[in-house]
Amino acid sequence: MPTPPAATPSAAVQATRAVAVGSLLALIALGLAWELWLAPLRPGGSWLAIKVLPLLLPLPGLLKNRMYTYRWVALFVWLYFVEGVVRASGDRPPGNRLALLQIALCLVLFAACTLHVRLRQRSAQRAAASP
Repeated sequence: MPTPPAATPSAAVQATRAVAVGSLLALIALGLAWELWLAPLRPGGSWLAIKVLPLLLPLPGLLKNRMYTYRWVALFVWLYFVEGVVRASGDRPPGNRLALLQIALCLVLFAACTLHVRLRQRSAQRAAASP
């Protein structure tokens, strides 16, 4: 018996996926620009730019739409949120403004991931309930 075709995701699920991927990419770009050009700890750039490497790990999972990745990214992003809070209160401009932007991106990424998971679970429950 052939397997039924997978249901196409709703517009809301697709939107949360796009926001999650976009905010993750923006967080990576911000981290690199911040530590290499905009406000590095040392003139000429800082090795602190390697902090973006862990952000590259979930990218393939988000692009492949893996539910597990969305779940752990929603927890993982809080490390970057905490760094943003610390640097927003301790850095001088423009570093503190960049930290505020990092905080905002972390909140957007968290919201997109949690909403994505919630919407997909509801969709799966509805599909299982309907004959």
